[in-house]
Amino acid sequence: MRGFLTLILLVAVERVAELVVSNRNLEWSKAHGGKEFGAGHYPVMVALHTGLLVGAVAEARARRRWVWPAFWVVVVAQALRWWCITTLGKQWNTRVVVVPGAARVTGGPYRVIPHPNYVAVVLEGAALPLVGGAWVTALIFSAANAALLRTRIRVENAALQSLS
Repeated sequence: MRGFLTLILLVAVERVAELVVSNRNLEWSKAHGGKEFGAGHYPVMVALHTGLLVGAVAEARARRRWVWPAFWVVVVAQALRWWCITTLGKQWNTRVVVVPGAARVTGGPYRVIPHPNYVAVVLEGAALPLVGGAWVTALIFSAANAALLRTRIRVENAALQSLS
């Protein structure tokens, strides 16, 4: 259980690092005329991702197992997430913000998949709880995340159309 708690703590620290980068990029975007789209679903996304970490810990305490294949999926998801963040540079954000005149990024993982960061979110959301045997949390998060991503991707696609 200690190893799983350490993993959850590391993911939580990674989330804080993402928020630091996101807030810095948000300030840059606003300074360059950036417009936010779909702000209404953002608090739901924050609550859902916080619930993932809390739910995984709570359920894993009862199960007490470590699932290595799921761990490696989490590692791959983190690598993909940070590839997306570095590829987008100042344009990456946890919010949907478009800076007028900015070029649409089509390099890195965006060459292959239109929304690779959401692939990372889906992989991590399913695998992270499973590392600790928290399959109920994985199912609940995955279902709720699918509904949220449906909205999020629709908002993001509409925002990206404004770059054309």
